[in-house]
Amino acid sequence: MRLSTFCERLDDELRTSDYAALDASANGLQVGPRDGEVERVAFCTDGVRETIELAADWGADALVSHHGVSWGGIERVTERAYDRVAPLVENDVALYVSHLPLDGHQELGNAAGVADVLELDAREPFGAVGPEHAGTRGRLPAPASSDDLRDALASELSTGGQPVQVLDHGPDELRDVAIVTGDGSDYVDEAARKDVDVLVTGEAKQKTYHEAREVDLTVVLAGHYATETFGVQNLQSLVDDDWEEPIETTFFDVPTGI
Repeated sequence: MRLSTFCERLDDELRTSDYAALDASANGLQVGPRDGEVERVAFCTDGVRETIELAADWGADALVSHHGVSWGGIERVTERAYDRVAPLVENDVALYVSHLPLDGHQELGNAAGVADVLELDAREPFGAVGPEHAGTRGRLPAPASSDDLRDALASELSTGGQPVQVLDHGPDELRDVAIVTGDGSDYVDEAARKDVDVLVTGEAKQKTYHEAREVDLTVVLAGHYATETFGVQNLQSLVDDDWEEPIETTFFDVPTGI
């Protein structure tokens, strides 16, 4: 498959252009010639030297990641930027990136994957980013405690051995859940306005403790990396199961514990 076709299909599915003015990440093809060919594709959460080298050693033609190497433009390709870009170019590995579009996709996205783990019903977009969204919300099939949610997430997420933390400020029985993966701590107020019982995210800021306490909201911190492996794995499954072209794929799980 032509690399340009591969990227166009993902761009269409993820509505990449709709997030162009909303996201610091340069989503879409970040490194590589559009006239290249794709037969082997690796997937990962972080497009960093470790995963790039793993992709090159595996013989990937392209690497699809959630976090890429360009956040609002690259003025100089030196030092760490060079260490990431050089192996891509030297090994002819293209880099395709999807940040907010993959966070907010209501079927394939990161928040959707966490919602699947919790078996949420009545889902709808959550986490406003301009006219788009970075997350989802829904309703648990039965009331649950914060311990129930923590245990469910800890058993399914790639946490790197780190515990799932809980800021237990909400009701004893939780039902309405909002999810913004990665750092979703800025969505405490939106969760409060929408009468959510618990906000599930990856990591928080110091101020999140008091902000959540003041609005009686439980916050579950399941890890930035751990909450953001679902999207790229869902894209891998899309390529494997729904595309007719034979593309060999693999996923590199490199948890940070953060």
